[in-house]
Amino acid sequence: MRLSALFMIASIFVVAAALSLVAANMSVKLIEETSEIGVREALDGEGMTWAEVEADGLQVTLAGIAPTEAIRFAALSTAGTIVDAARVIDQMDVTAAAAIAPPRFSAEILRNDAGLSVIGLIPASTDRTEVVDRITAISGDAPVTDLIEVADYPAPSGWDDALGFALAAMERLPRAKVSVEAGRVSITAITDSAEEKARLEAQLNRAAPPGLRVALDIAAPRPVITPFTLRFVKDENGTRFDACSAESERSETEIMGAAFTAGLTGPGRCTIGLGVPSPKWSTAVSQAIEAVNTLGGGSVTFSDADITLVAAEGTVQGEFDRVVGDLENALPEVFALYAKLPETVDPNQGPPEFVATLSPEGLVQLRGRVSSENLRTVADSYAKAAFGSDNVYTGARIVDDLPTDWSVRVLAGLGALSELSNGAVTVTPDSVVVSGNTGNPEASTTIASLLANRLGEAEDFDIAVTYQEQLDPVAALPTPEECEAEIAAIVGTSKITFEPGNATIDAGALGTMDDIAEVLRQCGGIRLEIQGHTDSQGREEMNLNLSQARAQSVLNELRARRVLTSTFSAKGYGETDPIADNDTEEGREANRRIEFRLIRPAPSAPEGETTLETLAGSGDTAESDAETDAQEEGTSDEQN
Repeated sequence: MRLSALFMIASIFVVAAALSLVAANMSVKLIEETSEIGVREALDGEGMTWAEVEADGLQVTLAGIAPTEAIRFAALSTAGTIVDAARVIDQMDVTAAAAIAPPRFSAEILRNDAGLSVIGLIPASTDRTEVVDRITAISGDAPVTDLIEVADYPAPSGWDDALGFALAAMERLPRAKVSVEAGRVSITAITDSAEEKARLEAQLNRAAPPGLRVALDIAAPRPVITPFTLRFVKDENGTRFDACSAESERSETEIMGAAFTAGLTGPGRCTIGLGVPSPKWSTAVSQAIEAVNTLGGGSVTFSDADITLVAAEGTVQGEFDRVVGDLENALPEVFALYAKLPETVDPNQGPPEFVATLSPEGLVQLRGRVSSENLRTVADSYAKAAFGSDNVYTGARIVDDLPTDWSVRVLAGLGALSELSNGAVTVTPDSVVVSGNTGNPEASTTIASLLANRLGEAEDFDIAVTYQEQLDPVAALPTPEECEAEIAAIVGTSKITFEPGNATIDAGALGTMDDIAEVLRQCGGIRLEIQGHTDSQGREEMNLNLSQARAQSVLNELRARRVLTSTFSAKGYGETDPIADNDTEEGREANRRIEFRLIRPAPSAPEGETTLETLAGSGDTAESDAETDAQEEGTSDEQN
């Protein structure tokens, strides 16, 4: 009986203990689930969905990768609002901070009469002292403002070429702003004349390194036209301008509109410049052109505010008086009109005249009449000074009773003749006639201005000058694209060949080199790359070296022929750029070639790209071919 009671008591304790363990385990599970769910919901509510939550008993573990350290701390704080912060275990990581990007290196150089200033950020690898010393040398005695900062980062691709070109350009530009970036230079400058603008643009384009992007904005001031001259003619030879000046594009448009109404055909152009005598210049010109058209022919000449209208011979006196009267009343103030109706001349009567002719070879003859020995001597000396002492023959004779202004007219005519490439000038008591050919598109304007200024008001002159592009020393030059095409045609007809296995040009191809050199002498300083190519037989490295040697050999041959090659480069491409199938003999023959290509600026590599990244992207790495035998090398030597 006693044992049964003890067993009962023990059983009760065992059952109670078991029930306690079950209850404790269920409580722990409930706490884990409640804590995990609560913390997860709180984090999701804050947008921290990246966080992982795991409960283990009373502990809550946070894992995951936080975007920043601040967000990681915020996750801990949020979890601490749901459970005791002491129960939160932090196993979170933070996204690795990205490497600080290098700054954008740039510089701006400003130069004017007051001095030179430079501002910008340059890499530490650039010698700042050398840059400042060079800027100081460019400035001379003018003050220099140095605002350059330095950052300790590698120089980006294209930076050194851009900065070097910018400093070289600034030496040529007394008034300019140059902006420098890696691979790009922008130049804004002002020159004294259109000729200076063209010269600077050509020099800077030739000096730019290959691959550098150059933006040029070089302005030239409008020329000062003195006197402000315009001459409109309508006669049996057609309707034309011998000279046209305007102060603006709008004024030019108004003048051309009046001229087209009067019968002008083809393109018309005025020289836009400074010096207009009145803001109503275009109005006065349009009215005068309309008067000439109403008369049916004649000419009108403007020299500043002085207007000379010469009607066509045979114009009815009454019509002439009416049109001239209407024009005098309509002209704006400031302008003064002189009108002339020529008398009908007996065609059998020979007026006194002086004639000077200029041949295409540059030979000048002076014939006709002069008023004195002194005038003949002066005319002869003037012509020799303008055309050369050995090129002038004077056969003029002295005649009495010539007009008192004959010497002025003769010398003015010789001055007009000096503006031509070939032609003639005829001086009579009533007119000066200039005719011929020129390579200067502004020759007619220059001649008209010269005659109007020297002959004075109310004097008649006629200009029949033809611009011929082949006489223009600038326009006659071929464009770089035309040079490239002409050389390609020569090489296509007569290929440049080499002795087997080496870079010596075959003797039979030397005539082709002569033809190419002759073309390049006419092309000026174009930027040209001489490219060497081979077929695919043999080792790639050997083919590349052979193509480079052959391209350099062609460049050396051009130098030997006194071709200026400072803007040329030689580059071998090996077998990388075939133009035909290398599986056939005909294709391999076509691939073994020399090409001449213009160098055009190409975009620089993106900033921040390393050399290794560039090589990896372009696939320029290659495993060495150790198994290529000497026999294959010999085969390539013979084929290439």
